[in-house]
Amino acid sequence: MSVAETLNDEALAETMTAIGQAARRAMADLGQAPRAVKDRALLAQAAAIRARASEILEANAQDMADARAAGLSAAMLDRLLLTAGRIEGMAGGIEAIAELPDPVGEEFASWTQPNGLRIARVRVPLGVIAVIYESRPNVTADAGALCLKSGNAAILRGGSESFRSSGAIHACLTAGLAEAGLPEAAIQRVPTRDRAAVGHMFQMPEHIDIIVPRGGKGLIERVQRESRVPVIAHLDGNCHVYVDGAASLETARAISLNAKMRRTGICGASETLLVDRAVADSHLPPLVRDLLEAGCEVRGDAAARAVDDRVVPVEAGDWDTEYLDKIIAVGLVDGVEGALAHIDSHGSHHTDCIVTEDGAAAERFLGAVDSAIVLLNASTQFADGGEFGMGAEIGISTNRLHARGPVGVEQLTSYKYVVRGDGQTRP
Repeated sequence: MSVAETLNDEALAETMTAIGQAARRAMADLGQAPRAVKDRALLAQAAAIRARASEILEANAQDMADARAAGLSAAMLDRLLLTAGRIEGMAGGIEAIAELPDPVGEEFASWTQPNGLRIARVRVPLGVIAVIYESRPNVTADAGALCLKSGNAAILRGGSESFRSSGAIHACLTAGLAEAGLPEAAIQRVPTRDRAAVGHMFQMPEHIDIIVPRGGKGLIERVQRESRVPVIAHLDGNCHVYVDGAASLETARAISLNAKMRRTGICGASETLLVDRAVADSHLPPLVRDLLEAGCEVRGDAAARAVDDRVVPVEAGDWDTEYLDKIIAVGLVDGVEGALAHIDSHGSHHTDCIVTEDGAAAERFLGAVDSAIVLLNASTQFADGGEFGMGAEIGISTNRLHARGPVGVEQLTSYKYVVRGDGQTRP
């Protein structure tokens, strides 16, 4: 399907219906495709991304120029930017997905009833998955590859700011499908920037089985509010690092700086640093100064402001903000219980970390924090499916039903029961 900047209302409705119908037809073939065929397509997609790297970079340069002209923030520009290294990362991620076991058809529980019925629980694809995302064009590759490996047809709707970049990447994915003899409609891209297309997707339960939104809080809330299709989503990534009274200062400095500053625009970046009041004198000053010297704006409580004149007063809303930028809120709490209370009040159930050498404090935190990912003595930037050995992820789910945490190939499956008998009838 050719790519159009805009479509009129009638054409858009017809286009979205056609995409949904084609995805459903493709799903019939893809759901039964053997692993060897799917992996052949994935490896061909990775090869195409490498071979067409210059075309992808050229498309991205045009998107970046438009984004700068539109005044996008530095953090958003970083999310949009593609480099040779990031393109290689996309290709490598697809290859890593190809190496994963095929989840489809896996029998992960079985038993025999007293009447002789043999019952097995077997993984099956979810069906047609629509992925709605903003800014990061690499999601096109990640989402398409994960859906393919898990036997799902994909409908991808990237952000308008990454329209050209996503289009260039998508062309590589369809080339890989064609090379393996799979239907190109197995991974489709919504061919317009028009936001009305998203509204159509919400109202297509006959064609779409799951919607996975990946973007800002406004997008997620809109999807959850309006969609007639089930949603796997996370809200914002308001992630915390808590430095306990028994924390090694060296470890705390390394983790707090990396968690915030490695990449500030990803959902696993820490947005709040909490420090145990018991080590305020020894730990708070170096932690605050490390962040300031790295170019981070620190918004702090009275104790943090006393450390350095560059610290600005924290306001109530700052504790609830996902900055996705070089900004962090810093404050003291009264031990583990104080940290738990703060995270419960202000966290988004995404990713939270404790730094401590106290085993009891660690277990209390890890057990009590109600987040999709909790870490001990490790940066929140590890909140990533690739870092979990999943090859890639569609997103970090904060749902409590079906999938929670990184959504990889296994999380993109459901299951059915296969029952084998020998003529049994029920009395």
